[in-house]
Amino acid sequence: MDLKSLECFLILSRTGNFTRTAEQLHLTQPTVSKMVQKLEQQLGQNLVRRQPHGIALTEAGQHLAQTAAQILAQWQQLEGQVNALSALERGTLKLGICPMVSPLAAPLLSAYRQRYPGITLDFYEDGGYGCEKALLNDRLAISFTALPTTHLGEFASQSLVRYPLWVCLPKGHPLADYPALDWATLARHPVIFYNEDFALTQWLTRLSQRAGVELNVVLRSAQWDFIGAMVEVGLGLTILPQPICERLPAGQLEFRPLSPALNWEIGLIWRQRLPLDAPAEAFLALAKTMMGQPATPA
Repeated sequence: MDLKSLECFLILSRTGNFTRTAEQLHLTQPTVSKMVQKLEQQLGQNLVRRQPHGIALTEAGQHLAQTAAQILAQWQQLEGQVNALSALERGTLKLGICPMVSPLAAPLLSAYRQRYPGITLDFYEDGGYGCEKALLNDRLAISFTALPTTHLGEFASQSLVRYPLWVCLPKGHPLADYPALDWATLARHPVIFYNEDFALTQWLTRLSQRAGVELNVVLRSAQWDFIGAMVEVGLGLTILPQPICERLPAGQLEFRPLSPALNWEIGLIWRQRLPLDAPAEAFLALAKTMMGQPATPA
């Protein structure tokens, strides 16, 4: 018994006709008949009853058709898994990554490289909003970004981790006396933000506008360490995720939560209507394993 014979019998069970089965398989009708006869000999059972206008399955034939469908489906799944493994021996992962995410993603990228040494890592470095646009232009397979995305309905997403957002102040700033800071309070002071192609900037701008506040943005930068340095010398305040704040020089800055509290949610996104290629699928699976536990509950 072989897979070709099982496929032949399964199609015959659906068409109920030797001629149509032969046409679908691009075989001759005698060849199809011989394949069915061989199955009957191997199983010691009559599988079909010949009728004037086709065939009908016997009870044994019905059971074989059901089993054949399961076996062939499992075989197709196995083929897909083996092909995916083969695809991961070489190829390219086209990944979008943001400056704020890159320090947090370094262990994941290292683990991926060790597991799939034949895959070339092709990074597109930009803010989350810029990475979203690159995905829409098919320049990337998958990308890190802050969630929710700006282009709703265009992407599938996988949330990975959340961190609280903190207001970053220079040491001794008057607002350091506040236990938490709201949008109206922040609007009375100069603010330093990331560039406008950062998803976090887009999101915070929308939230402040919904609160009826227009922030006084005096400087924009793509570098979190430069933003921290500008806050330290008193140029303005900023809003940064907890792990980025913890990387800034200790002793020169102070941090306060927002009111209401906000979380920075990191996730992976990809085109909703396009399947992931094997390198991106493997990266997503590894990311869920390594980064899938929230650091701070939402």
